[in-house]
Amino acid sequence: MSGKKQGENISVEFKEYHTPSSGIFFKARKQLYKQDSPHQRIEVIENEHFGRVLLLDGLVQTTDKDEFFYHEMLVHPAFLTHPEPKNVLIIGGGDGGALKEVLRYPVENVCLVEIDAQVIKVSQEYFPWLSPCLRDERTELIIADGTEFIGQTDRTFDVVCVDSSEPVGPSASLHEEDFYQNMKRCLDSRSVVVAQSGSPIFHQSPIKLKNRFLKEMFKVICFYTSPVPTYPGGSWAFVFRSDSVRPLEINGNPPEGLKYFNPDIHRAAFSLPNFLKNELD
Repeated sequence: MSGKKQGENISVEFKEYHTPSSGIFFKARKQLYKQDSPHQRIEVIENEHFGRVLLLDGLVQTTDKDEFFYHEMLVHPAFLTHPEPKNVLIIGGGDGGALKEVLRYPVENVCLVEIDAQVIKVSQEYFPWLSPCLRDERTELIIADGTEFIGQTDRTFDVVCVDSSEPVGPSASLHEEDFYQNMKRCLDSRSVVVAQSGSPIFHQSPIKLKNRFLKEMFKVICFYTSPVPTYPGGSWAFVFRSDSVRPLEINGNPPEGLKYFNPDIHRAAFSLPNFLKNELD
């Protein structure tokens, strides 16, 4: 793997601004990796509290300490409600966290479509959950643009997880109306699609826009939220959509060993705070 590996101790602050005057910072104990791929800048640092931190174009994607909040809440609401998920598509998610959660279930095939092969390679080296997931015989890795894949495939999926980063750079198209319109061809009446939708505090305008066009495509649209300590505002929004499956009609039990998600958390997550509920209503 090409890239600049720096294992020495350093004292550098990494800052991600969420507004012009506020954000989150990390003191890096070590700079483990830093390199530009054809798509984005990839960095891995080591922080005393959060452990290893993956940043893409300077934005936090995942950390050792708190990845389970995001990945469990992206994946398990769909699997707790779909009656029999067998074929799964993950768009993005090159760090492997969503794949790790999906493989807890007796699925038949998980197609992981990631645009940046370098993110896969870096995550294999620095985040220990990815390599065994890629070796799982149910995993199918495709290095491709998720938008192009959706536009060309003739396959049908029971569950689709859109594990994109913020709507900038290579992930921008994964937040647009055309992407979801093309996705409808890949779904049947029982399919469930879940996607991260940004910060309910800082990203209300794009959440409202997504709510508006998704309501025209799907019969069931429900937003839900979860804490994610290292994401903007410490809280994150997701959107659940289907043409028949409803998020509070639970059809099974979550796997053992989860750190955050359980059926009570599932139900509570769909109870939105007034400021967000009023915007969506």
